[in-house]
Amino acid sequence: MALINKNNKKSFRIIISLVILLIAGFMSVIYIVLAPNIRSNDGQNAYFYIHDNSSFDDVVKSLREDGNMLNTGTFTILAKALNYDQKVRPGKYLLKPGMSNLSLVRNLRNGSQEAVQLIINSIRTREQLASLISGELMADSAGLVNLLNNDSIMAAYGFTSDNSVAVFIPNTYEIYWNTDERELFDRMYKEYTKFWTDERKQKAAAIPMTPEQVITLASIIEEETNKRREHPIIAGLYINRIRIGMPLQACPTIRFALNDYTIKRVLFSHLKTQSPYNTYKNKGLPPGPVRLPSIFCIDAVLDYEKHDYLFMVANASLNGEHTFARTGEEHMRNAREYQKALDARGIK
Repeated sequence: MALINKNNKKSFRIIISLVILLIAGFMSVIYIVLAPNIRSNDGQNAYFYIHDNSSFDDVVKSLREDGNMLNTGTFTILAKALNYDQKVRPGKYLLKPGMSNLSLVRNLRNGSQEAVQLIINSIRTREQLASLISGELMADSAGLVNLLNNDSIMAAYGFTSDNSVAVFIPNTYEIYWNTDERELFDRMYKEYTKFWTDERKQKAAAIPMTPEQVITLASIIEEETNKRREHPIIAGLYINRIRIGMPLQACPTIRFALNDYTIKRVLFSHLKTQSPYNTYKNKGLPPGPVRLPSIFCIDAVLDYEKHDYLFMVANASLNGEHTFARTGEEHMRNAREYQKALDARGIK
C-alpha cells in the first residue's frame, strides 16, 4: 500500500507539473500573440515605413531603432511563425498604441498600409513639386523631374516636357506612400481627366483653348495677383490680346524665363531675354505653365469676364491690385503713376 501511495503521489506531481508547463506555455503564446506591444506614446498613433527591397531583418532593425515597439523578440517569433519573414511588403503602416503583434503582423503581411494625404498646392517649379512629393511619398524627386522632362513618355499622355506639370491639379489626394514616380503620374493623369469634365472642355473649346493652354494662362494670372476677384478680369484681358494677335506682355513669364522670382520691376534689359517664355518677344501663350494654378484660377479662365480691356498695370497704391485700361494712352497715364509709386518707395 505504501508503494502504491508513493507511486500515486509521484504521478500526481508529474501531472501537476505538466499542467503547469502547459498553462505557462499557453500563457506565453497568448502573450506573444495578443499582448500589447506598441508603446502608448501618449495615445498618439505612430507610423512605420518599409522601403522597397527591405528584408525582414531590416524591418526588425527599424522597429527596434524607432523605439515604438516594446519587445522586438516576441514580434520576430510570431512574424516567422506566420511566414511574414518570407515576403516583406513596402509601405506606410500604422503603429497604434497598445497594438498586438498579431494585428501588426497581419497588417504587414497583407500590405494593409495607411494612405498619405498628399496636398499639392499652387507652387512654381517642377523641382519644388518634386521636392514636395518626395517628402511625402517614396517617389524620388530626381526621378520625377526626369520623368516630367521626358518628351517621349509625356507624348504618350498627350503632354510635352514643357506642359507636363499641368497634370498636377492642386488638391488633396489619398495615395499610398510606396507609389513610385510613374505610378504617381498615372494617378495624377486619371485625376486630371476627371477634372476636365465635358462642361470644362466645352468652355475651353469656346475660347478657343486646349485644357493645357487654359492651365498655362491661369498660371500666369495667378502669378500676376492673389486678388481672386481680378482673376476673371485679367483672363478676359489676355484673351482679348490673343484674339487680336497682340503679345501677352506678361511680367511673370519674364521672371520664369530668368528663373528669378525676386524681380519687382521688370526692366527693358529683362525683356531682351531669349526664351520661348518671353511673352514680350513671342505672341500667344508660352509653351507651358509658369506655376501650378489653383482650381479657382483655372475656372476663372473658363468663366472669364467679357470686356474690352487690353492693358493693365499694378495699382499705384501698391496693394496688389491692378488698374485696367482700354487704350494705350490711358494705360501710359496709369503706368506713370505706378512708376512714381515705385520710385517713391525706392523699389527697383
